[in-house]
Amino acid sequence: MSWTRRFVLALSVVLAALAAALSTAPAAQAHEERPVTFPDGSGSVPVLRTGEPDLLVCKSDRADFARRIAAFPADLKARNLALYERCRRQGHRHLQQAVDAVNRPGMTIAILPGLYEEEPSLPAPTGACAALKAPRSALGYQILSYEQQRRCPHNQNLVAILGKKNLQIEGTGASRLDVVIDARYAKLNAIRADGSDGVYFRNFTAQRTTFNALYVLAGDGFVIDDVLTRWNDEYGFLTFASDHGLYKNCESYGNGDSGIYPGSASNINDGRGYDVPRHSIEITGCRSHHNMVGYSGTAGDSIYVHDNEFDHNMGGASMDSAFPGHPGLPQNHARFERNLIHDNNQNYYPYVADGTCAKPPVERGYEQGVVCPQISMPPGTGVITAGGNWNLYENNWIYGHQRSAFFLSAVPAFIRGESEWGKQTDTSHHNRYAGNHLGVDRAGTSRPNRTDVWWDGQGGGNCWQSDAGAATPYALPACGPRWGEVSGDTRRLVGEPVKLAQLLVCADYDVQARRLPAGCDWYGARGIRRVETQLALGTAAVLALVGTLLWWRRLRNHRLAGVATILGLLGLALDVAGSTLALTPTLLPALALLLTGLWWTALGLALRPHRRFFAWTTIALGALTLLDAFDKAVLMIPWIPLSPAWARALLAVVWVLWAAIAAGPGRPSRNRTADAHPEHAGPAPAGPATAGQAPAGPAPADGPGAAPTGGAA
Repeated sequence: MSWTRRFVLALSVVLAALAAALSTAPAAQAHEERPVTFPDGSGSVPVLRTGEPDLLVCKSDRADFARRIAAFPADLKARNLALYERCRRQGHRHLQQAVDAVNRPGMTIAILPGLYEEEPSLPAPTGACAALKAPRSALGYQILSYEQQRRCPHNQNLVAILGKKNLQIEGTGASRLDVVIDARYAKLNAIRADGSDGVYFRNFTAQRTTFNALYVLAGDGFVIDDVLTRWNDEYGFLTFASDHGLYKNCESYGNGDSGIYPGSASNINDGRGYDVPRHSIEITGCRSHHNMVGYSGTAGDSIYVHDNEFDHNMGGASMDSAFPGHPGLPQNHARFERNLIHDNNQNYYPYVADGTCAKPPVERGYEQGVVCPQISMPPGTGVITAGGNWNLYENNWIYGHQRSAFFLSAVPAFIRGESEWGKQTDTSHHNRYAGNHLGVDRAGTSRPNRTDVWWDGQGGGNCWQSDAGAATPYALPACGPRWGEVSGDTRRLVGEPVKLAQLLVCADYDVQARRLPAGCDWYGARGIRRVETQLALGTAAVLALVGTLLWWRRLRNHRLAGVATILGLLGLALDVAGSTLALTPTLLPALALLLTGLWWTALGLALRPHRRFFAWTTIALGALTLLDAFDKAVLMIPWIPLSPAWARALLAVVWVLWAAIAAGPGRPSRNRTADAHPEHAGPAPAGPATAGQAPAGPAPADGPGAAPTGGAA
C-alpha cells in the first residue's frame, strides 16, 4: 500500500474514532439482538390460504361483537356470525392460546373483531423467568437467547410465535382496525415470530409497545399483508435476518424510529453489481407516515421497495451501515422505484427537549401525535443513505422537502466496530440516482425541494440525474443511460472537511439523556450557533487578521497586493455568508474560494522577489483554493483521493504561522519604495555608509526566520 493511501486511510480512521467518541447515540440506541445467521435461502414467499380456519380467537362479549360487525357488508357479517358461534363453542379467547394450540405446519388462525390485550401474557415475569441471566442492551432490556425466549415467552412478548412453520394469522373484520392487538406499553413486542418460516400476517392492527409492534426474526418466508402498526417507542414493523419476505398494503405511523424496518435482510447479492437475480424482501403498496423515518434499514440488503408512500415523517427513507451487531454490513443493493416520497418535514426533537419523551411511554401522548425520535436524523429529507453501496433510486416522485431530496454520506467501518484498514472506505459507492421526478408531484404540480442533493463527497461510482437542481456540491457526477455508466466519476476516500465536521457534531444526540447537539441545525441551531458558520467565521477572522497585517507591514504600497487583499477580505466575507445558506445551495462558496484564491496568488507574486519559499507557498495555496472552487462549482475532479479542500486546509495552517512570522517586527527597510516596487530600485550606492544607513551586506535568507524586507517596521 502506498504511503499516500496509508495516510488517507489513517486520516479516515482518526476521523472515525472522533465520530465514535462524539456519537454515543447510535451505539446506545441501535436495535440489539442475539447473534443470528441468515436463513439458507431454501424457503419461499408464502401464499394466502383461503379455506376455513383451523383455529378461532374471539372475545366472550356478544353485545360488543355485534356492535363491531353491525356495519359490515351482509356476506361478511354472516360469515363472522357463523365463525363467532363456532368460536364460542371451541375457540380461544386469546391469540397466544391459539398459537400454543398449533400442532402442525400449515395451520390458519382466524381472529374475530375485537380488542385483544392478551391479559394472561401481560404480567411481569415471576419465578425463574424473573431471574434469567442474559446481557442487557443499552436501552435496558435483556438480550435473550432463543432457548430463553422459549422458556419465558412473555418476558418481552405479548404474543410469541416460536418455531411454528407456515402459520397464517388473519383478522376477519372489514378493515385492519376491526382486530386490534394492544400491548399497552407493557411489552417490548406485541407479536414476535422467531424462527417461524412461512408465517403470514393479514388484516389486523398491532400497537403500543416499548419497541416493536410486529417482529419477524430469522424467518425464511413471511408476508405482512394489510396490517397496521402504530404508537411504538421504536418500530412499527421490524423484520431482521430474514429472507423471502413480502410487505404489501401495510400502514405504520407514530413510531420513534421507523414505520418499516427490514434490518439485516439476507445478504444474497453481496459482491454483485446492479443486475441481481432476486431480492430478499419486497415492500409494495404500503404507507408509512408521521414517524421519525418512514422506512429504515441498517444492513437493509437486497430490498425491493416500489409503489409505496413515505410522507410527513422527519425523513422519508433511510438505509445505513452505522450500527454494530447487524449481519450483512455494509448495506447494499436496495432498489427504490415508483415511490411517493414527499413532505417529510416533521420535527419531533422538541418533544425530547421539553422532557415529554422522558416520561413513561403511557404518559407521552403517542396517541395524540407525539413521537420520540430515537436517533440523529436530518429533518426535511427524502432519502438518506448513510454508508451504503449499489443502491438504485429510479423513477420516484420526491418533492416538498425543506432540506434535501437525497442525502448521501459515508460511514467508516470503525463506527460499526470493524478496524481493518481496507474496510475504512468501503462506503458509499455505486449509488445511482436517475430518472426521478424531483420537485413535482404526480399531477405535475411544482413542489420544489429546498435542495435536491446533499453529498459529503466520499465514495466512487455515485451518480445523479442531470436535471437535479440545487445541490451541494454544486457539480455532481452524472449518470449515463445504462447502469454503471458515470460521467466524471470520483473516487474520494474522505468527505469534505466542513461536512464531516457537521456530521460529527450532529451525531452527538441521545434521547435518553435529552442531549441535542447545540451546533447542529437538525435540532434547531441557527445563525452563529451552527457549526458550519462557526468554522467559517473563525477561519475568516484568522485569515483576515493575518493577511491584513501581512499586507500592512510588508506590501501596503504594492498596488496588486492591495487590490488582492480587498478581494480576499470580500471572499472571506462571502464564505461566512455562504455558510449561513447551507440549505439553499448557491455559488457563493465557490465565488468566495475564487476571490480568496486570487488574493493568495497575488500576494505570492508580490512576495516573490524577497521571500521565495514563502511566496511560492502562498502561490500554491492560491492555486489549491482556485482548484477547490473549480471542484465545487464546475466539475468534481475525477480520480483524486482527497478533495482539494483537505490540502488547502492543511497548507493554510502552515501559511498562517509563516505569515504571522513574516508580518512580525523586524529592522526597518532601507528603501520602502524599492521594496514595494523592486523594478524601480537602482543599484545600491558604493562606498562607506553614510550616517543613519546600515552597511551593505548579503541578502537576507529565505524562510520563516528571515529578516523582513519591505514595509515599515
